[in-house]
Amino acid sequence: MGYLLGIDLGTSSLKSILITEDGEVKGLSAKAYQFASPYNGYAEHDPEEWWQACCETIHEVLARAKVPGDEIKGLSFSGQMHGAVMLDEDFRPVRPAILHCDARSGKQVLELKSSLGAERIKEVVMNPIYTGFLLPSLLWVKETEAENFRRIAHVMLPKDYLKFKMTGEVSTDYSDASATLAFDIRKNEWSSEILACAGVPREWFPVCLDTAAAAGTVCRRAAEETGLSVKTIVAPGGGDQVMQGIGNGITRAGEACSNIGTSGQVSFQSDIPVQNPALNTNTFCGYKKGRWFTMGAIMNAGLSYKWFSSLFDKVDYDAMNERIGKVPPGSGGVIFLPYLNGERTPHLNPNISGGFMGLNVNTGRSEMARAVMEGVAFALNECIEVCKELGLSADVMTASGGAAKSMPWLQIQADVFGCSLKVADTQEQASMGAAIAAGTAAGIYRDIEEGCAQVVRYKDFMIEPVMENHKIYQEYYELYKEMYRESSSVIERLTLVGRRKPYKDK
Repeated sequence: MGYLLGIDLGTSSLKSILITEDGEVKGLSAKAYQFASPYNGYAEHDPEEWWQACCETIHEVLARAKVPGDEIKGLSFSGQMHGAVMLDEDFRPVRPAILHCDARSGKQVLELKSSLGAERIKEVVMNPIYTGFLLPSLLWVKETEAENFRRIAHVMLPKDYLKFKMTGEVSTDYSDASATLAFDIRKNEWSSEILACAGVPREWFPVCLDTAAAAGTVCRRAAEETGLSVKTIVAPGGGDQVMQGIGNGITRAGEACSNIGTSGQVSFQSDIPVQNPALNTNTFCGYKKGRWFTMGAIMNAGLSYKWFSSLFDKVDYDAMNERIGKVPPGSGGVIFLPYLNGERTPHLNPNISGGFMGLNVNTGRSEMARAVMEGVAFALNECIEVCKELGLSADVMTASGGAAKSMPWLQIQADVFGCSLKVADTQEQASMGAAIAAGTAAGIYRDIEEGCAQVVRYKDFMIEPVMENHKIYQEYYELYKEMYRESSSVIERLTLVGRRKPYKDK
């Protein structure tokens, strides 16, 4: 019996899962961390902290399962998307990685939009130019940190840094590459046109491989640091949305997923690259050629609840779920706007911030906590509405991410969406998807589809919408949208005032 290892590099933690070939989970280890925010709107991380978390969780999961490293047949990665990792010619980080939730590159976004032009953005990029994506972040370094920019020799996505440390080889996969804004979505290749326009060397960017290809084996140094064998096959894996889809068993066009992790997404599988003239969704390459997915993304999903919980000394999440479940839909007239780090779909505005509306003397912690969950669900429902306008729909969605552990949050999603939800029978879909990709690269499964059929299982219940609650939420949802329409200019002005750097005495 061989074992497979799936590693999920998230924004707030790294998780490693160990499974058997038939999908039995033998061990799980997680290491939490916090990205740095030296100024309001900044989000960056030292890539070496990711690698240390990777090594620690691998050691821990092998020890817990009492499995020797030489029995791991394959490993692969899921990773937070869009972030920019910059290495010098000696493969050392030039500076901290700039993450997907970073909002510093607003000026570069405007310059890139002007240089490329609206038509080429729609035809080639097929995605909105937005802060936090690799290319605008790279241009920010070019314009504000000239010495660092001169030192760059390699550019990659966050999970690809782990893969480099694991194998000694630099590569990426098509799904993650397509989420950089430097990639031709239709042609599945780095865009010479975009890179020339941006003034960025093509040779900095890595070779692209299929999600389940064999990218190499564990190098000797990584074997010493992790306890793995140099014979273990390493697959590229993919961006977290692709890998969560695999871990949820979503392999066919027309299937859809709602994910609440640190950020949030609704994702629809497609066998064509869906073009959105409004450019307020994302279309990226899928786990294999001939497969794409379109998603609406929000910046602050689980992060909103984590932030709210951090305001209190002690949080018993099970007790809070019980209390939240007793609060009626609408949270006593309180609505939360989850724009803590700006917003993507549908607003594409990095310069807005969040807030509560409708607070009154009867508002307590439970009402505010439920309002946070509802606000995130409203934001995801806006994503669903936009995708429906593009001809994408699903009668049943698969719920994913950390929020799938919360029954109240699952029910809120079903009630807001007016849609049935199913839940995969594992809490770590992204790392499970990575393990399936690893098994495919190692030859255990013929392809991703066979791996999913063998590994993915679902809870024995469905979350059905309560239509009475859905009607209540429709009224609140319209108010939620109107709040942004009526006050967006004030919110933006307040956000920008709050980002002014504090005055320092000379």
